[in-house]
Amino acid sequence: MAVQPEGTPCWADAMFGDVEGAKTFYGEVLGWTFGESLSEYGNYTQAYADGKAAAAVVPPMSGQEGHSQWCLYFASADAAATAAKIRDNGGEVLMEPMQVGEFGTMCLSRDPSGVAFGLWQAGTHEGFEASPQQPGAYCWAEVFTREPEKSDGFFTSVFGYEAKQLQDDAIDFRMFDLGGNTVLGRMRMTEDFPPEVPPYINVYFTVPNCDDAVAAATKLGGVLRFGPMDSPFGRFAALSDPQGASFSVIDITTTAGEMPQTTDVS
Repeated sequence: MAVQPEGTPCWADAMFGDVEGAKTFYGEVLGWTFGESLSEYGNYTQAYADGKAAAAVVPPMSGQEGHSQWCLYFASADAAATAAKIRDNGGEVLMEPMQVGEFGTMCLSRDPSGVAFGLWQAGTHEGFEASPQQPGAYCWAEVFTREPEKSDGFFTSVFGYEAKQLQDDAIDFRMFDLGGNTVLGRMRMTEDFPPEVPPYINVYFTVPNCDDAVAAATKLGGVLRFGPMDSPFGRFAALSDPQGASFSVIDITTTAGEMPQTTDVS
């Protein structure tokens, strides 16, 4: 798999206080298998969908204990240069670019509205190997923010996205394109979200059957937050795992309705 263009979502991982519990949960819900824990890299453990790298789980570093959350990484050809652009556009660099052996260079950041995300400058690890159509693979992501004007300006400036606004009075939803491909969504958080829920990036994983995945997740202690709901993109549902990390599942083979109209945003 070739290194992705700058700004393409290329990897996802999450810290869990109970890594074995996370492996059991996601193994059952998404069909993941897991590789060896890399002790020299903080017991980082890669997850596989049908033998192809799909994501990773890791125990918290000392002082990092707390709420579990999925982190989405965006491809960068030069993490230091992208970190500078993040600062120049009102974002915050939480962890300076750090080389991870021969695998690549990572950086953790936050946009001006408080959305945390990562950068990944690929070395031998180029990111997702599993294609979005494959069960268990990363499929899609959306920035959930209460201050969309801050996020919109930031992400388009840092990554050069072209933006399209959904023509829907019921929701404020924007899509970001790279080279003609839509790579990321942005949703305005409404009063439906409790004030204690911080802005975040919601990652979607592909499943063969949305309802079956929801049933497996809730049986194992996960919480259904929204759905299942049919859409032109697939049947999807939003969940929280037993350790509080939010994510969504989508069956892209079960679609309903017409594709929404969009307006280009200059």
